[in-house]
Amino acid sequence: MAETPKTVTLTVDGKSVTVPEGTTVLQACETAASPVPFYCYHPGLSIAGNCRICLVEIDNTPKLQIACYIPAAEGMVVRTTSDRVLKGRQDVLEFLLVNHPLDCPVCDQAGECWLQDYYMAYGLYDPKFDEQKVKKSAKAVSIGPRVMLDAERCILCSRCVRFCDEVTKTGEFGIFNRGDHSELGVHPGKQLDNAYSGNVVDICPVGALTDKDFRFKCRVWYLGSTKSVCPGCSMGCNIEIHDNRERSQRPHIAKGARVMRLKPRYNPDVNQWWMCDEGRYGYKFVDENRLTQAQAKDGGGLRPVGWQAAISRLSQAIRALKDANQIERMGVILSTHLTNEDLYVAKRFFRALGVAHLAVQPARQGTGDHLLMKADKSPNTRGAELLELPFDAERVLGMAARRELSLLYVCGPDLAGAYGEGRVRQAAESLDLLIYQGSNDNATSQLAGMVLPGAVYAEKDGTFTNVQGRVQRIRRAVPPLGEAKPDWQIWLELALQMNFLLEFDGAEAVFRSMASHEPAFTGLTYEGLGEQGMLLNGH
Repeated sequence: MAETPKTVTLTVDGKSVTVPEGTTVLQACETAASPVPFYCYHPGLSIAGNCRICLVEIDNTPKLQIACYIPAAEGMVVRTTSDRVLKGRQDVLEFLLVNHPLDCPVCDQAGECWLQDYYMAYGLYDPKFDEQKVKKSAKAVSIGPRVMLDAERCILCSRCVRFCDEVTKTGEFGIFNRGDHSELGVHPGKQLDNAYSGNVVDICPVGALTDKDFRFKCRVWYLGSTKSVCPGCSMGCNIEIHDNRERSQRPHIAKGARVMRLKPRYNPDVNQWWMCDEGRYGYKFVDENRLTQAQAKDGGGLRPVGWQAAISRLSQAIRALKDANQIERMGVILSTHLTNEDLYVAKRFFRALGVAHLAVQPARQGTGDHLLMKADKSPNTRGAELLELPFDAERVLGMAARRELSLLYVCGPDLAGAYGEGRVRQAAESLDLLIYQGSNDNATSQLAGMVLPGAVYAEKDGTFTNVQGRVQRIRRAVPPLGEAKPDWQIWLELALQMNFLLEFDGAEAVFRSMASHEPAFTGLTYEGLGEQGMLLNGH
């Protein structure tokens, strides 16, 4: 019989709260909805107890105590807002700000800086010091390919040191010298170049560590935030997409980049607080090198033809094969970067047409590690497997090259990147029509006779199923560029053109249908998935 976990009951600001034994006073205060400020504490790192701002008053204890280090005890009485506590926090803030540079107007952290926030909440003191700021360190020093260090802004919380010691175990950072000469830096001969280096920017509570990619790009108060999932590998780390709403809300083609950065979103069962640099900085394809118009080859190269004209031409080509009882000469290759909803609609539509050669292109393989990165570099391999779609794209491509197909419909993958441009060119020249449907221009789209622009993950709603078998939602952060549409919606328009009864009023309706018809997804709903996804039965 399992032993009942031990608990302790204490009083926080007059409220009784029961927490597991071993809980710190800081965590107990959060449970009691009386949070205390902190800089050095992080739930994913060891306790350092060196910033001293999480001061609380505890009965029968003569001095103020730091809440992050003291374990909660039975019968303990804690006060977080007494005059002594507030005065103590003011004093700590004043010491932290004595030599802190007043460069908020040019600091990337402005607007999400904990020094600013806590000064407004707990500071507002009458200064006791003559605040003649003393320059202690060189400003804006590159310490690696992705991160800048401004040690003058550092408050020595040691979060970055502990992250590199305890999470990545690469140990690049150290705090050097002693007393008021203490200074953060990387060890001699080293640079910050581990696979998770961007996380130190996330956990830095001030502007000491800044991201080269985001540096001076956009003020944070102009950013919109959308909860999503990283499409960089099969782990499916939970993220927030931060976009420049001022641009992203413009209709049609936005001028300049819309997605400004990706940030990790806490999920205890997937990525906790972290994400890898490969996923973090792999967002540029959302705004760069995009396919934004329906195109068809007319004599020479591809030319815009208009959306309805493209759908009409495509439906006529498919109908001609069907009317001639030659639908077996049509092949379809899908991608594991498509959502569950996209794959489900494709499966229903092409199976209803009678297409026998329906395949999925296996994911690109890359580098994996013990922490988060998976070698499978696509977000929905597991979803395609659960929908029982065959992973034999090479066979279908070979059929095209051998003139066993007349029409090949490729959605998503750059086959030229996987099998070589020469092989795809041979297939394209052997076909009556090669259709490419996807979001970005590539060697395969250049060889196609017709191109349909698809939306990227940041432009649509849907779900991915990660390597654990966890179904997680993605949400539209920015509108599709130009004529681009979610892939499932393109197939609905094609089905309508061909008089197929296949109608859904949104991605959620597609998901409901999938949950009704596909055994692996039985009973799931968007609402049930919540913010952190749901593990499928049997996983």
